[in-house]
Amino acid sequence: MAEGGKNSPKTKTQSILLDYDVEWNQKLGTGISGPVRPCRKKKTGKRYALKCLPDTHKSQTEVNLHLMCNGHPNIVQVHDVYANDIQFPGEKQPKAYLLMVMEMMEGGELFDRISRERRFTENKAAKFFRKIAIAVRHCHSLNVAHRDLKPENILLTDNTEDAELKLSDFGFAKIDDGNLQTPYFTPYYVAPQVLEAHRHQAKLKKGIIPTSIPYTYDKSCDMWSLGVILYIMLCGYPPFYSETPSRQITVEMRRKILSGEYDFPEDEWCHVSDRAKQVVKSLLHVDPSYRLNIEDVTKLSWLEDAPDTELHSPAVIADKQSLEDINLAHAQQLTILRTPECQLTLKPLIESHNPILRKRKYRQSSTEEPSRPVTKVTTCEMTLRSLRNIIAYCILPPKDDDESKLNDLIVKATGFLGSVHKDLVDILNTWEWDGQRFQTKIDKSKLAQKLSDLVQGLNGLGLQHQPSNEEENGMENGT
Repeated sequence: MAEGGKNSPKTKTQSILLDYDVEWNQKLGTGISGPVRPCRKKKTGKRYALKCLPDTHKSQTEVNLHLMCNGHPNIVQVHDVYANDIQFPGEKQPKAYLLMVMEMMEGGELFDRISRERRFTENKAAKFFRKIAIAVRHCHSLNVAHRDLKPENILLTDNTEDAELKLSDFGFAKIDDGNLQTPYFTPYYVAPQVLEAHRHQAKLKKGIIPTSIPYTYDKSCDMWSLGVILYIMLCGYPPFYSETPSRQITVEMRRKILSGEYDFPEDEWCHVSDRAKQVVKSLLHVDPSYRLNIEDVTKLSWLEDAPDTELHSPAVIADKQSLEDINLAHAQQLTILRTPECQLTLKPLIESHNPILRKRKYRQSSTEEPSRPVTKVTTCEMTLRSLRNIIAYCILPPKDDDESKLNDLIVKATGFLGSVHKDLVDILNTWEWDGQRFQTKIDKSKLAQKLSDLVQGLNGLGLQHQPSNEEENGMENGT
């Protein structure tokens, strides 16, 4: 079945258990098409990552395209592929699976590494970005559009300074024939052309035929996603996000993506060089014909001689709770936007290590489980949501910020905080809050940090994640 590059492994039909010991109870993570588990080769004792994919046409495409790109130092290496019938607990009969044995990426996700950096500079960001660009160049040289470039798919081999950076997860990849139509994407990294394709399909479903020619796009969508990734690396948050953290993706946010409307807020971008900003602008160009292609990117002199200026991005990325609120709108639409016509199996929330998706599970659970007790949880949700709206506003205030909106958010929060009202007031009194406004100039970053600490304490009121039976016992325990 699988036909990859010259050094790619051939698909084996023998049982994977003859060659590997698989830890079915553990999960390293979950890709678009299936979970990833640790395994160990019996002959060498070396650890690998095993991705289990239902044997479908889509999975076969993922395996084939990953193998096509295999063998490059900046692509996660595939060592073995098995076609086995497996019966997982709860299934009536065995089902056909494709099992991809890949190198173990001990260093985890790139942005987790950045969040732990004590001194993260523009020069270091450029070096990371260069490795990502080289991986994308390899894919594009084979005419493969990855279509899901995002931080979660950029991994490090280990935790050392010299760790290699590699691109993973080809679940949305496709050969670019200049006629890509299916709008698969992760919303906050999506190019305008892919949104246009999604809008076109939505009209067709409603019986509206805007044109006899389907809206198409090409692998330039990857270049837009690179621009978003670089933007976040340089400042810590995305260029396009919902203005209201607790709401779903908005019409206004779509409009901004389609028009390429974003800015470089002074507080975070004053230390970033003009050349870096120009790279971002050249990638986030609405017209793909004016967007840098991957060859242009890899030849940029900025990649080699970017200034050694320290960036604020690690602190913002490390504050996962606040970033979670900023990006919530995108995550809430993930399933809808990723399944335009065919039914895809996305990562179950209980299997995900993504804090955005975990919050989505809590916020949706009130509608999915109407019979559960809601009084305590609802109060906690209102409390945490009001505080996190303030935190998000402090991190990303609007251009026309006159602090009246912030004051309104605080007044609203103090209206139903009950027993924690005193804790909030103690924090607000740092800047002489009189119940309606501050009497002295506030430091928004310090206010956000204090409120974040308060939120962590409030998590004890009932919003902690309760592990499911699957998480406690392990879903798979044999083949």
